[in-house]
Amino acid sequence: MAFSSIPDSDDDAPVGVTRRYAWVVFALSFGLLISDYMSRQVLNAVFPLLKAEWALSDTRLGLLSGIVALMVGLLTFPLSLLADRWGRVRSLALMAALWSVATLGCGLAQNYNEMFAARFFVGVGEAAYGSVGIAVVLSVFPKQMRATLSGAFMAGGMFGSVLGMALGGGIAAHVGWRWAFAGMALFGLALAALYPLVVREAKVSPRRGLAGGAAKRPALRNLFNSRSVRAAYVGSGLQLFVGGAFIVWMPSFMNRYYAMGADRAGAAAAGVVLASGAGMILCGMLSDRLCRNAPSRKIALAIFYCLSSAVLLMSGFSLAPGAAQLALIGAGMFLAAGTTGPCGAMVANLTPRPIHGTAFATLTLANNLLGLAPGPFLTGALADRLGLAQACQMVPLVSVLAALVFLYARSHYEGDVARRVAAMNDAAVAA
Repeated sequence: MAFSSIPDSDDDAPVGVTRRYAWVVFALSFGLLISDYMSRQVLNAVFPLLKAEWALSDTRLGLLSGIVALMVGLLTFPLSLLADRWGRVRSLALMAALWSVATLGCGLAQNYNEMFAARFFVGVGEAAYGSVGIAVVLSVFPKQMRATLSGAFMAGGMFGSVLGMALGGGIAAHVGWRWAFAGMALFGLALAALYPLVVREAKVSPRRGLAGGAAKRPALRNLFNSRSVRAAYVGSGLQLFVGGAFIVWMPSFMNRYYAMGADRAGAAAAGVVLASGAGMILCGMLSDRLCRNAPSRKIALAIFYCLSSAVLLMSGFSLAPGAAQLALIGAGMFLAAGTTGPCGAMVANLTPRPIHGTAFATLTLANNLLGLAPGPFLTGALADRLGLAQACQMVPLVSVLAALVFLYARSHYEGDVARRVAAMNDAAVAA
């Protein structure tokens, strides 16, 4: 059965594809996102080995992680803009090939500087994948599934982190940390070769042609033309400061406070990250189900997720090592990721479809510059001064700031949506 009429909030004609093909597109795009984060997060599993072999401080280890997020933040916007024009499918395949080759370079690095350079290029390759990939996925599914799909797709990052840390730790423990990077690289190269053979540009690109000629592309000012969408960018980034920091440092936390080796620490940390991925999916589904007739409730849920996760994580890290601590940390990470779906839906609903790739690039920019880049680095710097456990107790305070930003967004969201619909209707009349 075809999705022959996908309702949307803009005047762009939908893409007609079968349900089966839409799910194939999702599966392959999801697989590449898993590869993206396997390549990014395998480093975390080998932190203890690198720290010992190269005598590195926590700050320098955090910088190896932060440089990837920094490059993603700096380059996601221009590369996503280029992908919207050059072709999303070709761009995604090229990105995957680059980050996979760079990951292989990590395994060949002989010192810290070479590893840093390889991680730099991992960040360049991964820069626009999340934003362009989600734009491809949303283009072949109905609008009412946006929060669910945004949460489920971005959960691929968490599942990739799980696999990267669990498999990476296991491989490193048995055959060395260099082979951990090589394994992630080979998986990514295989998917990069398969993706453009199955996903075709003509089937996943919005049709912008009109009877009288090409439609005018929406101006890029539409990315920032409402207070609620700007708040969505900022709130999402602040909340990911917390999740990003703990994903990077959990293997080291398990190694230092639970006396686990690289394989067991990676597997245990992967379980915590898996809880976060489950939260992305289930909280996104809950948002769609509870807020179908009241979109502003999604923002209220985002506020709840932020505050609840802060309480659970601060409580968990204040306890002594044990089952109770891990249970609270897992529950906190589950809720910390819950804002992903509502934020993705807000951005999609408040920006025109033809620039969704660039809109999600803006969201990715905020996520990385406000969250994923500074989170691991600043946590490492705090750990060098206060100890890792004390640093982890302080990090969840950032979620309180995120909640305040979402509260601001909630007060303007309905008015911003109404103005967007009115502007869209005026444009339709003028056409």
